[in-house]
Amino acid sequence: MAARVRSGTKVDLIARVPLFAGLSKSELGQVASIADEIDLPANKVLIREGERGREFFVLLEGEAEVARKGRKLAIRRSGDFFGEIALVSSLPRTATVKTREPSRALVIRDVEFRALLRRTPAIAVKVLQAVADRIPPDAA
Repeated sequence: MAARVRSGTKVDLIARVPLFAGLSKSELGQVASIADEIDLPANKVLIREGERGREFFVLLEGEAEVARKGRKLAIRRSGDFFGEIALVSSLPRTATVKTREPSRALVIRDVEFRALLRRTPAIAVKVLQAVADRIPPDAA
Protein backbone atom coordinates (compact mmCIF):
# COMPACT_ATOMS: atom_id res chain seq x y z
CA MET A 1 0.00 0.00 0.00
CA ALA A 2 0.98 3.68 0.09
CA ALA A 3 3.69 5.32 2.14
CA ARG A 4 3.21 5.99 5.82
CA VAL A 5 1.17 9.01 6.86
CA ARG A 6 3.15 12.01 8.12
CA SER A 7 2.52 12.96 11.76
CA GLY A 8 1.03 16.32 10.70
CA THR A 9 -1.54 14.47 8.61
CA LYS A 10 -2.32 12.19 11.58
CA VAL A 11 -2.95 15.30 13.69
CA ASP A 12 -5.24 16.77 11.00
CA LEU A 13 -7.26 13.54 10.77
CA ILE A 14 -7.57 13.18 14.54
CA ALA A 15 -8.58 16.86 14.86
CA ARG A 16 -11.77 16.08 12.87
CA VAL A 17 -13.04 13.71 15.58
CA PRO A 18 -15.64 15.42 17.83
CA LEU A 19 -14.16 13.69 20.91
CA PHE A 20 -10.94 15.66 20.35
CA ALA A 21 -12.54 18.98 19.29
CA GLY A 22 -11.24 20.96 22.28
CA LEU A 23 -7.63 19.80 22.09
CA SER A 24 -4.74 22.09 21.18
CA LYS A 25 -2.38 21.22 18.31
CA SER A 26 0.15 19.97 20.87
CA GLU A 27 -2.44 17.78 22.63
CA LEU A 28 -3.62 16.43 19.26
CA GLY A 29 0.01 15.56 18.58
CA GLN A 30 0.10 13.51 21.78
CA VAL A 31 -3.02 11.60 20.68
CA ALA A 32 -1.51 11.11 17.19
CA SER A 33 1.65 9.68 18.77
CA ILE A 34 -0.32 6.68 20.11
CA ALA A 35 -2.08 6.06 16.78
CA ASP A 36 -0.70 3.04 14.93
CA GLU A 37 -0.96 2.72 11.17
CA ILE A 38 -2.20 -0.69 10.03
CA ASP A 39 -2.87 -2.47 6.72
CA LEU A 40 -6.13 -4.40 6.57
CA PRO A 41 -7.29 -7.10 4.14
CA ALA A 42 -10.68 -7.01 2.44
CA ASN A 43 -13.60 -8.37 4.52
CA LYS A 44 -11.81 -7.83 7.85
CA VAL A 45 -14.24 -7.24 10.73
CA LEU A 46 -12.91 -4.26 12.70
CA ILE A 47 -15.85 -3.81 15.04
CA ARG A 48 -18.47 -6.42 15.93
CA GLU A 49 -21.94 -5.36 17.05
CA GLY A 50 -22.64 -6.29 20.67
CA GLU A 51 -18.99 -6.74 21.67
CA ARG A 52 -17.07 -4.44 23.99
CA GLY A 53 -15.02 -1.97 21.99
CA ARG A 54 -11.29 -1.57 22.51
CA GLU A 55 -10.20 0.47 19.47
CA PHE A 56 -10.96 3.58 17.51
CA PHE A 57 -10.22 3.78 13.77
CA VAL A 58 -9.56 6.51 11.19
CA LEU A 59 -9.72 5.15 7.65
CA LEU A 60 -6.75 6.32 5.56
CA GLU A 61 -7.42 4.31 2.39
CA GLY A 62 -10.11 1.88 1.28
CA GLU A 63 -13.73 1.45 2.30
CA ALA A 64 -15.56 -0.10 5.22
CA GLU A 65 -19.21 -1.06 5.53
CA VAL A 66 -21.25 -0.28 8.65
CA ALA A 67 -24.12 -2.69 9.40
CA ARG A 68 -26.56 -3.16 12.25
CA LYS A 69 -28.51 -6.39 12.70
CA GLY A 70 -27.21 -7.47 9.28
CA ARG A 71 -28.54 -4.39 7.45
CA LYS A 72 -26.08 -2.07 5.69
CA LEU A 73 -26.24 1.44 7.18
CA ALA A 74 -23.33 3.30 5.62
CA ILE A 75 -20.00 3.17 3.83
CA ARG A 76 -16.97 4.77 5.45
CA ARG A 77 -14.17 6.10 3.23
CA SER A 78 -10.78 7.76 3.56
CA GLY A 79 -10.82 10.34 6.36
CA ASP A 80 -13.89 8.83 8.05
CA PHE A 81 -13.64 7.52 11.60
CA PHE A 82 -15.56 5.11 13.81
CA GLY A 83 -15.40 3.50 17.23
CA GLU A 84 -14.28 6.57 19.21
CA ILE A 85 -16.76 5.96 22.06
CA ALA A 86 -14.83 2.77 22.92
CA LEU A 87 -11.98 4.99 24.12
CA VAL A 88 -14.10 6.38 26.95
CA SER A 89 -16.79 3.75 27.54
CA SER A 90 -17.12 0.00 27.87
CA LEU A 91 -20.58 -0.03 26.27
CA PRO A 92 -21.15 -2.74 23.65
CA ARG A 93 -20.63 -1.77 20.00
CA THR A 94 -23.81 -0.61 18.26
CA ALA A 95 -22.82 -1.82 14.76
CA THR A 96 -20.45 -4.08 12.85
CA VAL A 97 -17.80 -2.46 10.64
CA LYS A 98 -16.00 -4.54 8.01
CA THR A 99 -13.53 -3.54 5.29
CA ARG A 100 -14.90 -3.85 1.74
CA GLU A 101 -11.45 -3.87 0.10
CA PRO A 102 -7.81 -3.82 1.20
CA SER A 103 -7.59 -0.78 3.44
CA ARG A 104 -5.27 1.23 5.65
CA ALA A 105 -6.22 2.83 8.96
CA LEU A 106 -4.98 4.59 12.04
CA VAL A 107 -5.94 2.72 15.19
CA ILE A 108 -5.90 3.94 18.78
CA ARG A 109 -6.36 1.32 21.48
CA ASP A 110 -8.24 2.12 24.68
CA VAL A 111 -5.32 0.99 26.90
CA GLU A 112 -2.89 3.49 25.36
CA PHE A 113 -5.54 6.22 25.27
CA ARG A 114 -6.42 5.80 28.95
CA ALA A 115 -2.71 5.82 29.86
CA LEU A 116 -2.39 9.13 27.93
CA LEU A 117 -5.35 10.56 29.89
CA ARG A 118 -3.72 9.56 33.20
CA ARG A 119 -0.44 11.24 32.15
CA THR A 120 -2.15 14.36 30.79
CA PRO A 121 -5.12 15.50 32.90
CA ALA A 122 -5.70 18.54 30.63
CA ILE A 123 -6.52 16.20 27.74
CA ALA A 124 -8.75 14.10 30.02
CA VAL A 125 -10.77 17.16 31.05
CA LYS A 126 -11.25 18.28 27.42
CA VAL A 127 -12.29 14.80 26.28
CA LEU A 128 -14.73 14.58 29.19
CA GLN A 129 -16.21 17.94 28.16
CA ALA A 130 -16.60 16.69 24.56
CA VAL A 131 -18.39 13.56 25.82
CA ALA A 132 -20.69 15.68 28.00
CA ASP A 133 -21.46 17.97 25.06
CA ARG A 134 -22.71 14.96 23.06
CA ILE A 135 -25.26 13.92 25.70
CA PRO A 136 -28.73 15.11 24.66
CA PRO A 137 -30.16 17.67 27.15
CA ASP A 138 -33.19 15.48 27.90
CA ALA A 139 -30.95 12.50 28.77
CA ALA A 140 -29.12 14.31 31.58
